[in-house]
This record gives sequence, structure tokens and C-alpha cells, in this order.
Amino acid sequence: MKIGKIISVEYDKFRVRLFHSTRNSTVNIDGKVYYFGNIGSYLKTSNSLGNYIICEVIAIADWISKDNQAYSNYNLDSSREIIIKPIGTLDSCRFSMGVGIFPSLYSDVEIVTYQDLDLILLPDDTKPIDGIHKQISIGYSKSLINYEINLDINRFFNIHTAVLGNSGSGKSNTIAHVLHEVYRKSENHANGAKTIIFDANGEYPNAFGENSRHNVNIDKVFYKPNIKKQTNGCIPFYLPYYLMNLDEWLSFLMASERTQKPFWDRVLQESYKFYKIFNSKDDSERFANYLKWKLRQMLYTIVTRVESDTSKMTAAKGAIAKIRELCISMYDRIDEQVADDIQNYLDICTSLSFISFGNNNNSLAQALSLFVQTEEEPLYVYILDKGNNGMALKKSSQHKNGSFKQINEEDALKVHNEKLSDGEYFDYQYLRTAVEIVLLEEESMGNLHIRDFISTMLSRLNFFLNNPECEFMREKSDKFNDERTYLSEMFGISDNQERSKQLIAIDSSEVGTDVLELMTSVVSRMIFDYRKRKFDEDRRKRPVHLILDEAHRYIRKEATYIMRENIFEKIAREGRKYSLFLIISSQRPSELSQTVLSQCGNYIVHRIQNEVDMKYIYSVLPYFSDDYTSKIKQAIPGEALIFGNCVPMPLMVKVTKAEPAPNSDNCIVNEEWFRLSREEYKK
Repeated sequence: MKIGKIISVEYDKFRVRLFHSTRNSTVNIDGKVYYFGNIGSYLKTSNSLGNYIICEVIAIADWISKDNQAYSNYNLDSSREIIIKPIGTLDSCRFSMGVGIFPSLYSDVEIVTYQDLDLILLPDDTKPIDGIHKQISIGYSKSLINYEINLDINRFFNIHTAVLGNSGSGKSNTIAHVLHEVYRKSENHANGAKTIIFDANGEYPNAFGENSRHNVNIDKVFYKPNIKKQTNGCIPFYLPYYLMNLDEWLSFLMASERTQKPFWDRVLQESYKFYKIFNSKDDSERFANYLKWKLRQMLYTIVTRVESDTSKMTAAKGAIAKIRELCISMYDRIDEQVADDIQNYLDICTSLSFISFGNNNNSLAQALSLFVQTEEEPLYVYILDKGNNGMALKKSSQHKNGSFKQINEEDALKVHNEKLSDGEYFDYQYLRTAVEIVLLEEESMGNLHIRDFISTMLSRLNFFLNNPECEFMREKSDKFNDERTYLSEMFGISDNQERSKQLIAIDSSEVGTDVLELMTSVVSRMIFDYRKRKFDEDRRKRPVHLILDEAHRYIRKEATYIMRENIFEKIAREGRKYSLFLIISSQRPSELSQTVLSQCGNYIVHRIQNEVDMKYIYSVLPYFSDDYTSKIKQAIPGEALIFGNCVPMPLMVKVTKAEPAPNSDNCIVNEEWFRLSREEYKK
């Protein structure tokens, strides 16, 4: 049905004068009412090729002008005008964004019918084939009354998506509704889907729990860190510390990558060595042998320094004292006889570190060669006598009072050569011991300021070792031997044909920002590494979708982000190739990483009124226009502007309310304040 003609053509808008006979802003076509006079409604015109140009109403005017008479020959003497913006071209049955050939003056403007929209928005066949669905419903058009808007499943989920909007604008409801639509398909309940939600506010268990009959057939699990047993439908979540790689440790400890990275690498290696010692045969003997060998190495480094004997012996005594202090914390793990052997060794080393008139007479340096076993069976070393000119040591095949067993250097080197690989287990309780050993080695080489240099690292290490917030990382489980078993047990991600744990939500509402950043990054990195190991067709099978709730908390754009290499930026750039996709939800787009936001192909933007956020979205997205800004600012809760790969053209949609809804409702203050008074009044 024709309602007017174009009287002005510009690159970005057309001016339409309505027919005098077009008296109302509504028309009835085949029993359906179309509201063409509303802002946001759709009209169409045609070009010289006969293609329809689909336009959106952006302004309406009613005015009186002397030149109305000029249009009387065209039945255009009405005072009403409409400004429309071209969106795209409908060529036969194919719609494409943009306009190639523009309409001419006095081209007819017509109503866009539901049949036209079906050609634009719907594929040829929307029915599922062999149980494979093509679409999900997102809601209803704000401009066309009762017109349902559907999203192409493949176009929506095969690229990253951003769901943006102020707090309370409807982001959580949108995500919950989309997932409901996916998982409630009647034939197979999307048994091939894998969705992991980093639930920053603990909202989603309410939307997917057993409180609805629709959720019964969804294979789901809800995790929460730092709980001992199932609580409010959530079970304990674990992230074993030994699955963190070196870079993640450095980030969490706020260590300098260039200078402190080698230090922490040595600490992890030493922790692993102690773990291997205490999980082997004759662990007490091996520990004593390795510790004595380590101290001997330090003392050798000290005595070969170009310094005075007084300075060297002071350093030697300091190292011995630190080792003695360290051993006190380890004596509960070793046999009493072995502990005595270590004590005797330390006593003799202390005695050899004497100073007589500023001179050690080379006593310590000469004795170090006697510490190491040179025969098949180790001998015992003891002090023969002590005089002004030094101290004599003797070897004996028999244990004597105050003697120690010689060092088996071959066995010590076996321990020393044990190498920790990423993801391999070691006991975190040895970290402090390992730190002290590495510090002593550095100090023996003359690096006397090393403790000041790593003070921040040690404070962060204490946070990990002692803070209840990190307890879920310190827990050891025999089920998680490596990354593969961890991903399989916790997330159902494995090479097996069976698909388990379709929907996983991790409630992180009670962990701090640092731990949240670490947890989301480590889990995402492991999944990304797993997907990268796939080849050929396997890369396209079993896709994984990560939903990042309150994403601005852990994929921020500023340099203060704790994880130096933002894994989400890497996934945003490369994840599509490995079928790993992001769905980002944020109320502060201006705090998000530009890389992540710009790599998204779909956008669902709810109401945003903050000017900084709007400018940031405008700067990051090259095809974001001014009229989008107006629509977003004026949206009411539950409405969203949808644009990107998932829809042929931008659409303003009233998103269907999720049932059950996520636990994101606002407090009704007046009810809470006056509830008691109302109940008393009833009495």
C-alpha cells in the first residue's frame, strides 16, 4: 500500500510527503494493522532496477507551507512529512545492507508488510531438519506489533557476541532467555552444546535450577569456590594451583617478568624437587643428602668470592643459620636419626666458619672436598681437633658422636635434575622452603638486596598460602592429575564421544578481583590450549562458549590488569578458528578491552545512558551510527538494539522475559521498609 512520495533524496535520508488521502498513521492490510507513523517503523521505496529499498522512520513532521500547492498535482498537498533512513536493499528474495542505486524523486513509498519482513529476516526453511534447529526466538519487534524476531543459531553462536547495558537494563535476562531457547529444544535438548558461565553475581542458578520443569533435562552443574559441601544447589569448585603456568604465577604474584621470572621459576622447580624427595623411597635420607649438597654449593660459592675472610665467613654463618632455621620446620617430616645427621653437619660447618685474627686459614675451603662421597659407601666426617691454625677433619667408616654422613653427589644431582613441567603436580607447602633455598643461593653469590627486591612477591605468596579466599586453589584432589583430567572432570571437556555437563555456571560472587581475574584466565587458557591441539575436522566439533558476566572486571583495557597477557584478547582474535567463542556481558563498555569488544560480530545493546560508555562504543565499532545512540539511550528495561551477523539489519527488540528469571531483580525498598508496619496494621 502506497502512503506518499519522496520529495528529497540525500545520501543518508529521504524526505517523504504523505498523500492527502493518508489521514491516519495506521493501515489495515489483510486484517493486520501496521503502524507506519511511529519512529522506528519500516517503509519501502524502489529504485530504477525495481529493487525495494527498506527504510526506517527517523522523524515525523506536520507543518504548513506556501509551497504546498506545488505538490497538488501529485496528491501531495498534505502538511505531513516523514524522514526515512535507508537500511538496505531487497533484491528479489535476497536482502543486503546498504544501497547501491538510490530512488528518484517522486518515487512511491509503501508499507513494509510482514511478508516483506519474512523475506528479510527469515531463511527459506525455518523448520528443523533431522533434529537440527536453525533459529531461536529472542523477542518481539518494538516497531512492528506482535512480530516475533528470531536469531539464526549459526550466525549468532559462531562468532563472539557482546551484551551491553546499564545495571538493570536486562542483560542477564537476555542471556538466560537465549540459553533457555537453546537448551529447551524438544528433540534433543541441545546435547551438543557446551556453555560455561563465569557468574560474577551468582544469578544464573535461579534461571536454570530444578524450579522449572523445562530445566529437568538439561545436564547442568553449578560450582562455587571455597565451600565444603553442596550449598544452595552449588557444589565446590576447585582450581588446583599446580595447573597454573609460570606466566600466570608471575601475574598473580605481581612479579617482574624480566628479572623476577627466573627467580620464581627456580622456586617452582625447588618445590617440585622437595615433593619428589618426600614421595620416594628413603625420603628422609634423600632430603638430608640434597640439603647438605645445596649448602655445600652455597659455601663453595661464598669461599671463592674475592672478599676478606671476615666478610666471607660472616656470609657463610648467615647461610648456615638460615638453613638451620629452615630445617626446624621440616623435622616433623624426617627421621630423628637423619635430623641429628643434619644438625651435626650444620654444627661442623659453623665451626669451620671461624675467624682467627681476621683469617679463616682456608679451613672451610679445604674441608668442602671431604664433604662429598668418593667411595662406594659413604664415610662419616667428624672434627679431629681445633687449634689456632685451623681445624682438622677426619673420615671414618663408623658413626661417631658429632659426625655426619658424606654427601652422595650422584643422588643429589638426580634430585637437582628433576624438572617440573606445566600442569604437573607439586606440593605448595614446600614453596616457602623453596623460596628460602633460592634466596640463600642468591645471597651466596653476593646479591645481598634480593629479599628487598622480591618483598611484593613474598607478600602475594603469603596471600596465596594463608588467605581463605584462595582455599579452592590449595585443595588437592586425586582426580586432577593434569589439565586433561581436570577439564574432563570439572567441565566435561574431553575427546570422548559422550557429551556431559552441557551448562556450567561458576558462582564467583564471593571472591575478590585478583582471584576472579586469575580463576577466569587460568580456566579459559586451559580450554583454549585444549582446543588448539585439535586438527582438521576436530576443530569444528564440540564448540565451547564462554559467557563472561561483568566482563569489565577481568578483561579491562588499562595496564593495571593483573594478568599481563589477557587470554580473552587472544581468544577474541584466534578462538573462532578453534570453535571457542565468547559472549561478553558488561555494564561498563568503556572499561572493556578494545580488542575484545571490536572482535565481536554480534551486539545486543540495552539501555546505556553514560556518555563515556556511548562514546567508547562509537569509537570501537566503525559501523555504529548516531541514530543507534538515540535508540539505546531511550530504551526501557528489557529492550535492546540487536545488530551484527545474527540479523540482516539492526533491530530494536523487546526481549522475552526468561522463565524462570535469573536472580537479578532489584530490591523493592518501600516494601522492605514498611512490611512489618503493614503486617501489624492487618492484625
